[in-house]
Amino acid sequence: MEFFAALCLVLVIEGLLPFIAPKVWRETMTKVAQLNDGQLRMVGLLSIVVGLVSYWITTALIG
Repeated sequence: MEFFAALCLVLVIEGLLPFIAPKVWRETMTKVAQLNDGQLRMVGLLSIVVGLVSYWITTALIG
């Protein structure tokens, strides 16, 4: 159940920028589409690392 709740929260967060600033979101996605594979992989890796470290810190502080 917690995993499903986390996925729902991801959808909420992902939807914020297109809802609040669709023009900025569209311009950003156009720039992202122009990145090469290596750059996209680096962005993905950094997202994974930041997410895991944030999760680890949060769980260490709470529990």
